[in-house]
Amino acid sequence: MALDELGDSKSLSSRDKYIGVYIGVLAVILAIGSMGGGNAAKDATLKNIEASNTWAFFQAKNARRQALRLQSDDLEMRLAVEPNLSEDIRQKISARIADYKAQDAKLTSDKERLEGLDELWEKGKSLEKDRDLALKRDPYFDYGEALLQIAIVLASVAIISGGNFLLVVSMALGTLGLISTIGGFTLAFPMPF
Repeated sequence: MALDELGDSKSLSSRDKYIGVYIGVLAVILAIGSMGGGNAAKDATLKNIEASNTWAFFQAKNARRQALRLQSDDLEMRLAVEPNLSEDIRQKISARIADYKAQDAKLTSDKERLEGLDELWEKGKSLEKDRDLALKRDPYFDYGEALLQIAIVLASVAIISGGNFLLVVSMALGTLGLISTIGGFTLAFPMPF
């Protein structure tokens, strides 16, 4: 086939034209699946980083809360074992204990800024759930992309060889690739492999 014959649609059989359209459809599905797979991988990475940052913040706040609790306990012990302290000193120590306990409560739950340990725990768990969902989606797209690429190659070879066996295999793999790609977006069915 000469190069100038490629532009002449009369030289292509109707079978080859349909296979060409079929290959184009597979390529579009492949592009959509590739985008979904890329987004799933990016989402998993982003949510993992956000979860790690949240847990680091959680640990820092928890360490601060524990330090406050130890200081408060030490001051309460001092009040208990030193009965000879002046009333002025006792009031200052009691005020400090109250301040530490208020800070402890704010570190435990901060509904205003949503940065208390309770809120950070919920946020961290939610981010982990989002990360796990993105990681669950990714293999569907990987398999879908591989199946669609193989289907495109087999359909292209079917045009050259003129045989139908490779075209049938291509259609089977293309269907599986489409199903896998849909599964990546919807998670409507479990991955069988």
